[in-house]
Amino acid sequence: MRQTGPTPNASNLDFVEGLYAAFLSDPSSVGDEWRAYFATFSNGGPPARVGPSFRPRTLFDPSDAGGTRAGSTARMRDSDPAALQDRLDRLVRSYRVRGHMIAEIDPLGRPRPHFHELDPEHYGFTESDLDRAFAASDVQGPPTLKLREILERLRTTYCRTIGVQFMHIDDPRKKFWLQERMEASQNHVVLSRDEQVRILTRLTDAVIFEEFVQKKFLGAKSFSLEGSESLIPLLDLAIERGAEQGVVEIVIGMAHRGRLNVLANIIGKHPRDIFREFADQDPELHKGSGDVKYHLGYSNEFTTSAGATVHLSLCFNPSHLEFVNPVALGRTRAKQDRHGDARRRKGMALLIHGDASFAGEGIVQETLNLSELRGYTTGGTLHVVVNNQIGFTTDPEDARSSVYATDVAKMLQIPIFHVNGEDPEAVAQVVQLAMDFRNEFGSDVVIDMYGYRRRGHNEGDEPAFTQPLLYQAIRARKPVREGYLDHLLRLRGMTREEADEIAVGRRDHLEQEFSAAKSPDYVHKVDPLGALWHGFHGGPDASSPEVATNLPRESLAKLLEALTVVPKGFTPHPKIAKWLESRQEMARGEKPLDWAAAEALALASLAAEGVRVRLTGQDTERGTFSHRHSALHDVTTGYVHRPLQHVAENQAAVEIWNSPLSETAVLGFEYGYTLDCPNGLVIWEAQFGDFVNVAQPILDQFLLSAEEKWKRLSGLVLLLPHGFEGQGPEHSSARLERFLTQAAEDNIQVVNLTTPAQFFHCLRRQVLRPWRKPLVVMSPKSLLRHPKVVSTLDELATGRFHRILPDPRHAADAKRGSVKVDRVLLCTGKIALELEERRASLAREDVALVRIEQLYPLSDDSLARVLAPYPDGTPCVWVQEEPQNMGARRYLRLRFGSSILGRYPFFEISREPSASPATGSASSHKLEQEEILSRALGPLEKITQAR
Repeated sequence: MRQTGPTPNASNLDFVEGLYAAFLSDPSSVGDEWRAYFATFSNGGPPARVGPSFRPRTLFDPSDAGGTRAGSTARMRDSDPAALQDRLDRLVRSYRVRGHMIAEIDPLGRPRPHFHELDPEHYGFTESDLDRAFAASDVQGPPTLKLREILERLRTTYCRTIGVQFMHIDDPRKKFWLQERMEASQNHVVLSRDEQVRILTRLTDAVIFEEFVQKKFLGAKSFSLEGSESLIPLLDLAIERGAEQGVVEIVIGMAHRGRLNVLANIIGKHPRDIFREFADQDPELHKGSGDVKYHLGYSNEFTTSAGATVHLSLCFNPSHLEFVNPVALGRTRAKQDRHGDARRRKGMALLIHGDASFAGEGIVQETLNLSELRGYTTGGTLHVVVNNQIGFTTDPEDARSSVYATDVAKMLQIPIFHVNGEDPEAVAQVVQLAMDFRNEFGSDVVIDMYGYRRRGHNEGDEPAFTQPLLYQAIRARKPVREGYLDHLLRLRGMTREEADEIAVGRRDHLEQEFSAAKSPDYVHKVDPLGALWHGFHGGPDASSPEVATNLPRESLAKLLEALTVVPKGFTPHPKIAKWLESRQEMARGEKPLDWAAAEALALASLAAEGVRVRLTGQDTERGTFSHRHSALHDVTTGYVHRPLQHVAENQAAVEIWNSPLSETAVLGFEYGYTLDCPNGLVIWEAQFGDFVNVAQPILDQFLLSAEEKWKRLSGLVLLLPHGFEGQGPEHSSARLERFLTQAAEDNIQVVNLTTPAQFFHCLRRQVLRPWRKPLVVMSPKSLLRHPKVVSTLDELATGRFHRILPDPRHAADAKRGSVKVDRVLLCTGKIALELEERRASLAREDVALVRIEQLYPLSDDSLARVLAPYPDGTPCVWVQEEPQNMGARRYLRLRFGSSILGRYPFFEISREPSASPATGSASSHKLEQEEILSRALGPLEKITQAR
């Protein structure tokens, strides 16, 4: 046998520990250099575990063949049986830890690295030891085995076409469960003939679909699955296994690679509909809307071989690849909550990833981090990586710093199965293991299926430009179906005639569908919303009238009182006790309502009416500005009381969760939740509104465009703290201008409110109207405790939501042109309070102040009614605290031009244009704010001449 030795890396610790154990038993059994080094531990006692510092490079010299190392290993061979058994145990462990590194998982057969830790001679074994019998109690199987038999079992289990990473798992239950399952079967599943035929049939479906599309739509983009067709039997087997375990709904998220194949062969979308989309013969139908065919989603019922039904939902997804992940999880959680699936066993998320995007997109880590959090767990997601071993044109060595594309998943206590996609039965084994692990532990699990991409990134791409050798090897590969058929023919489990019959049937079916797609009688009717959304609608704002959002004063007082009740013996923080007393005074009408009280009443009243409420975000339970306190903590016991969950009998659930420090994944999750919770109030709150910029892909690709692209509705509410208070560039602006720039076709609602009553009515209106659109709230910071930002119980009991708040001094003037003023100041949000205070201090009765509370949709009729008391020609001045190139200024200028409604000359006041939203100097902020207020209430000619 070849004499080998350790190299200087952390994986040699087991070897060194073995030498150290031998030294303790018999110091003469190791070489002089080792003996001298080990002796240094005698003064302080040996360490419990030899750490990284216990690796001097001189002791790991690879050139030391026949030297110190050879002498020590030679003496070890002659040690007692206990030492031999110990060396065997370390060899076994090395296969469990590193066997995946030499597994035959690459269908292209590229060489794998050599690892000394997997060589018997590394542990002092010789050829003569191979037939020595050892106790095999640590290896599943007979109690005694020869060394060569143990090695064969280990290599078969961990080094064939399945490689498993699981020894990073700290939980011994999970680790030993996997170890026993894999080693008992040597990582091989025994399939019946029917199961083998089903796999071959699914492979046939996948292969023939791609061949048919390439033939009928030459050069058209389809992002084919060729080279990774085993995905189709993989998904089929996963759904079958899930149904056996009680799963009745699966939400699937995936990018475009293989999506059409999955739609046709797993989800059950009629191929005729896909072919019609290729033909693109309905230009008027999709004018200005719709999406490309390989982004579209679909829902359908899947019938298993046992007759069970599983509802499949493939999420719509843009080309932002992994950003659909949290959306799919949010949908899954909503389905589970809607069906009372507290154990999270009936619904499951299945995410299909690409290797380059799984390693490269940070949203993957954010989504993995949600998996075990109380507010976001879904009972375990099945992750499937379709590993093409290449990005667009980028090789793995230029795309990631890790060995595997899936290494980021090692952050979780879950197994990662690497499997050769050209061995469908190995795929079947890992699917069974993965689904059983998920079912047993309620945890995520990863299948990394190695394949290749037979064509370029798309069908018009030439991959040999950049990877000529790789594509020489790929062109030499026959389809996986042919390889598996050869396997079945060798087993005599199927004849060539039977296989050909399956293929002919599939081709005939696609031809029939193709003919139907070309028929002039073709009609494609699909309801993207489904029965769950019956009674809700999108479309124009004007199509849904306003609704009553008020409640009887007595009911409001009762709810507010209930929010102050704590369990018997509960000891709140002294400041919270005073805060609760203040709430009681509000309930009695002795004190006006502040912003937080109005919010609490909106949530409590909806819950009492049976509306589910979900509010998440960073530090949302307490509130970033220490205003909400939805979770009260007993200062003596730590017990947490949540008042909103105790406001009425038979109330709906109220969930308020602190989120991880994530914007993108959490916003995506909440958006996904709304897709399957149309009748609930779902809110995401940013810690500061500025931070929403991190989640921009969720806004751009999903929230703001989904209705136009995919006919999908969402009623998600975004609370984005916004207001210039001298806190710097990242704590001032929620980028109002971005939302207004993207506002079109009534796709969203954008509000910047100034009273607690307005907030109360706005939140209730969001649910009580059947119109479902995202609601973006520029929520306040300093106004949360502003003495003038208060409302009475009566304003909640008798009022309603006002899109525009007129100047209260002129609100009763109905006659057009009856009020003479010098100017009308139009504004929104916090600046309104500052303008009001400055106007009062200057006694400027000739200045009117109008607050635009809803910036979009902005109704001409509403604005005309508010401005009616002022004569035509009265200057209207838009005043904002944001820089000129931000805020609502450009939106309003584009909306109205040089005059509002053609009657009122239009002017603006703002900060100077700026690349940064705000100054970092508090004193500079005050100076800038003062300039805005002075200009707004200063000489009119300076305003009109500035334009």
